[in-house]
Amino acid sequence: MSVFTDKWIDEHKDELVEKLQQCVRINSVRDDGSTREGAPFGEGAAKCLEDTLNTAKEMGFEVKNLDGYCGTVDYGTGEEQLGILAHLDVVPEGEGWTYPPYAAEIHDGRLYGRGTMDDKGPAFAALFGLAAVKASGVETKRRVRLILGCDEECGMGCLHHYNEVEKAPDMCFSPDASYPLVNSEKMIYNSAYRKEYASSVRVKAGTVSNAVPGKAEVFVPVSADEVKAAVAKLNNADFTYNVSAADNGANVVITGIAAHASTPEQGKNAFLAAVQLMNELNLPEEDADTVAVLWDILKFDCHGESIGIDSTDDSGRLTTNVGVIEWDETGIKRLTMDIRAPITSNGELITEKLRDAFGRANMIETHHGWSDGYYMSPESELVSKLIGVYNARFNADAKPMAIGGGTYARHLTNAVAFGTEREDEPACIHMADENIRIDHLIEDAKIMADAILALAAK
Repeated sequence: MSVFTDKWIDEHKDELVEKLQQCVRINSVRDDGSTREGAPFGEGAAKCLEDTLNTAKEMGFEVKNLDGYCGTVDYGTGEEQLGILAHLDVVPEGEGWTYPPYAAEIHDGRLYGRGTMDDKGPAFAALFGLAAVKASGVETKRRVRLILGCDEECGMGCLHHYNEVEKAPDMCFSPDASYPLVNSEKMIYNSAYRKEYASSVRVKAGTVSNAVPGKAEVFVPVSADEVKAAVAKLNNADFTYNVSAADNGANVVITGIAAHASTPEQGKNAFLAAVQLMNELNLPEEDADTVAVLWDILKFDCHGESIGIDSTDDSGRLTTNVGVIEWDETGIKRLTMDIRAPITSNGELITEKLRDAFGRANMIETHHGWSDGYYMSPESELVSKLIGVYNARFNADAKPMAIGGGTYARHLTNAVAFGTEREDEPACIHMADENIRIDHLIEDAKIMADAILALAAK
């Protein structure tokens, strides 16, 4: 720990909060409808990147905009480079917010807004941590580069472009996970399915595959009274059901709890509740058969138990999430699966099991693919020094951990995830009312400065 960098950050904490608020107020959800040269992920992401780079430039850093895909903030000298990877794009805001998702309001010591934790807050903590190191005038043995991506949530296109136009850092960490440190990430498996047929059911749920859908909008060709009776029979207190009469049937809005796909047990999947409900209704034969199979293979499983893919190793237990469903008169247009599998998993075996399961409903796979997980030894310089930073700051004896989330670290060699979620804080990433405690934001900036000094200072 450095007395100087801690003091500098305390003196600039109001500026840190104000600059983060400014960033959160920009909706940087990927928007393929507003792409252009210099804005490959849409106008919002491009504006957010330019605004953040301007902030860094005003702080005296050398900055570079890499064609709107990502940006860089550089400091120091040395033959090797330390990279810090953060992202400015966010998932869609969803519903159920107490405070507006892009207003960046502060209530009871917390800053609310989409991206405050994932990952704009950590990005600005890293920027101000780097600024504190710069102000200290310390000599560096490694150049430091903060890399700000704009497509982490939707395919890592930002990092792919970076690797095409720039040399990868010699070592790097990403403040986009949890403390104390993540040195192992599971395999991330994604797939999608469809079924074309004349359907009388309509279902819309989810916005992105890597989030548990907290809301499902359903139309069924049965009376509202029958639906209400089925809801009463289920007596499922995990969800709320708003049933209303409609022409030739009933509309149902089911509300659960959104969550990150890597921790589906922290959410309540509204689409799965819709399948459970429809399985109790007197639907036309093809719809009834489809629903029956979906309920049989999905239920409220979080680990693929009914599909037969549940497994565990030292990196953790497999998790499953149905993230997006589009179901109309032409059938099931899209159903996505997001699976976080132990690093010893076999992607081809998962593919085979999923095809067999959804094939029972005559559903066809339209896409599948996976990103292998990684593991880095606790004895490496990167892991040992960063865990040392954490333990020194918190007077702890913590060990590295494994997660199901996917960070930039898996796409580079000699990389790990370091911060900034805390075990004693309720999960809020990809959820309504995402927020960061102001005191934690300030503390994160100090920890980022500690990490930079440990890895880059002479």
